[in-house]
Formats: sequence, structure tokens, C-alpha cells
Amino acid sequence: MTIQWFPGHMAKARREVSEKLKLVDIVFELVDARIPVSSANPMLDEIVQQKPRLILLNKADMADSNRTKQWIQFYADNGQKALAINSQAGSGMDSIVKAAQELLKSKFDRMKSRGMKPRAIRAMIIGIPNVGKSTLINRLANKNIAKTGNTPGVTKSQQWIKVGKQLELLDTPGILWPKFEDEIVGYKLALTGAIKDTILNLQDIAVFGIRFLEEHYPNQLKERYQFEHLPDEIVEVFNHIGKLRGCLMARGEIDYDKTAETIIRDLRSLKIGRITFDFPDQTDQS
Repeated sequence: MTIQWFPGHMAKARREVSEKLKLVDIVFELVDARIPVSSANPMLDEIVQQKPRLILLNKADMADSNRTKQWIQFYADNGQKALAINSQAGSGMDSIVKAAQELLKSKFDRMKSRGMKPRAIRAMIIGIPNVGKSTLINRLANKNIAKTGNTPGVTKSQQWIKVGKQLELLDTPGILWPKFEDEIVGYKLALTGAIKDTILNLQDIAVFGIRFLEEHYPNQLKERYQFEHLPDEIVEVFNHIGKLRGCLMARGEIDYDKTAETIIRDLRSLKIGRITFDFPDQTDQS
């Protein structure tokens, strides 16, 4: 599976980010705490270069808390600062400004020594579509400034937003890379709702989700769907879940499309529990 998906507004956004980077002090990279690597844009290193970066693990309330702690440690071990946040509920907001101040202390100390007046930190928020940028901005600014929505690609243009006296944010459209070389990344993005459901086959996404749960979260899978033991054949898994959830067609046959939708919906709505799909010990970062 190679997904070709790079709309014109995303190419434009990449150019705008590169152009506006000189206006900011720091980049806030917003990723999904459930898929920190899969939801990180591989073009960012090339675009951001040496600009200070703060990684924000959003939707931490949906991720496996132990895995999130491992990720924060992983980033620290690689010289990067990361925070777990939940922009929807507003948890972790206070720590963002504090972390940015720490990362920029030497720069602002130099500015002060040169007689320059103190000013707000200027930050750019970057993240792939549907990772929660607009919700984060609204939470930080304590008002509905940025457009929000659960459909990828709601934000279409750049805007500056003041957050009190300490922070000014430059919102940017979500940037998604031209294609997914690794099909597993595509499945993880699809499972968490980062790409539109119409792009991939829902049964394929659900099968990937089930196999992942069987390997890493078998007890949560068994508890949600009342399995005594997990069948080896995926069709038996679907048959069981389809019957249990009433995903039936005429003559009592299993509606596999509806079953797939049910599995994906359960994964996205925490009904199977808090799941993390990317693990630090599986990344090839060093």
C-alpha cells in the first residue's frame, strides 16, 4: 500500500512554513501520543533544521500512559524536550510556556544583555492534519479563535494568535508527506483518524487493528468482545464480533464492512481502552 496524497494546499503550507520560520523562536511539533512516530512529519527535520523544537504528545488521555512515559524518556535521551498534553481537556497547558522558556533561556538572556526589551515568545505550531492544533490554540488562548473540526484539513491558512503576554502562536495548516513508504504507518494513521476513511479499505484497517491488539493488548481485546480465547483465523474474530455487535445482513450473515466500522470506532473512542501503536523500542531513531 503506497498512498499518494499531497494536495496543493499542503505543498503551499510547506513553502509558507519555510518562509515564516525566521519569524519564530521555537517550533511546537504536535504529534498524536498514540502514534508519536507515525504522526510526526518526516519533512520537519529538513524544514525546521536547527530551530529549537518542543514536542507535544497530544491526546495523551487516549494513549497507554506507561508508553507515553517511555516516549518522553526516549526523547530526553535523544536531547529533545517532550510533554504529554490533552488539548481537549486542557491538561498540560501550563507546562508548554514553561518548557518553551527553558528551551529559549539562553537566547533571551543574550537579547537582554544587548539591551533589548523583553517580548513574548514567538512559536510556530506544526502537525499533520487532525492532530489537534486548532483545539490546542483555542485552549491556550482561552477562546475559539482557530477553526476546529474532526475532519483532517480544517485549517487552511496561517494566522498569529496572542496567548497572554508570554506567547504568540503562528498556526499553520497540517502538513502531510507526499506518500507513506511504510504501509504500517498508513494503517496507524487511519486507525487514529489522521487520514480520511475513504482513502483506505476499512476491513484492511480493522484487520491491522485486531492483529495489533492480539499481539500487544490481548486482554483488552478479549474483555471488550467477550472472547474466552482469541481465534487464529481473522474471519473467526470478525464473525464473533459481528454476531456480538449485531452487524448482520439478511439471513443472519455477518456484515464485515459494518463489523470493521465497529472495531475502528471502538478503537477511536477508548472502548477498548487506552492504546499506543508506536513503541520507542521499535523506532529506528537514534
